[in-house]
Amino acid sequence: MTAVVSMIEPATTRVGRVNWIGLKTLYLKEVLRFFKVLPQTVFAPMVTTLLFLIVFKVAIAANRPPLPGAIPFEYFLAPGLIMMGILQNSFMNSSSSLMTSKMQGNVVDVLMPPLSPAELTTAYLLGAMTRGLVVALSITVGMLLMPFPTLMVRHAWAIVYFAVSGSFLLSALGIVAGIWAEKFDHVAVVTNFFVTPLSFLSGTFYSVDRLGHFWGKLSHINPFFFIIGGFRYGFTGEAGGLDVAQGVVALLVLNVTAFVACHQIFKSGYRLKS
Repeated sequence: MTAVVSMIEPATTRVGRVNWIGLKTLYLKEVLRFFKVLPQTVFAPMVTTLLFLIVFKVAIAANRPPLPGAIPFEYFLAPGLIMMGILQNSFMNSSSSLMTSKMQGNVVDVLMPPLSPAELTTAYLLGAMTRGLVVALSITVGMLLMPFPTLMVRHAWAIVYFAVSGSFLLSALGIVAGIWAEKFDHVAVVTNFFVTPLSFLSGTFYSVDRLGHFWGKLSHINPFFFIIGGFRYGFTGEAGGLDVAQGVVALLVLNVTAFVACHQIFKSGYRLKS
């Protein structure tokens, strides 16, 4: 009750032009939402990802040709699997939160408090990013406990930048999908025909150099390729054909565009106020 009262007192919650208390309250609401079901939102993705790692290590690693830079397959695979967990869970958090609020008819509880479109966008983004990064941390801990080595760190700045940028982009996509969708089947369409295919076809399990000239060049316009290639570069020093500087700039442009798009959707009230 105190949190709700805090969000509806515009005279006392704003510091400057930002409603910091309202923004913090909505962010905490998003975080507590997935923390209440940790076995489903964090531990399940961790177990699934570790199973992927074990299966590929046992079934494929010994029979694969050498990877660029003579990197062992498990070192190549592990960063891609961590990033896949970040992307999928960041998207799921923001899209499911908004979709659930719309289906239950309580989205008005978010729209009525004195929160600007920028504050709404920021709170939902940060909440979804938190889930993606918490899942990444749990997967990383699980990999470090494996009986075989899976991770090394070459460029820490790249790990942090691409993890945050990737979770930001997919969180924003989740906001757009959650607001656009009229039922959960619509969210599933975006997941099954966009998020999952692009994450699988971006070099998560293989080097895109093996695809040949045409398909390899086509992969270079996949935004997930920038995210996974840059993140893998942070661990292994090999980016799989990605120009890391180009990836940094491309993700910055994409994220700014995504934030503006989410801001405009909240500002217009599209499928939220009707």
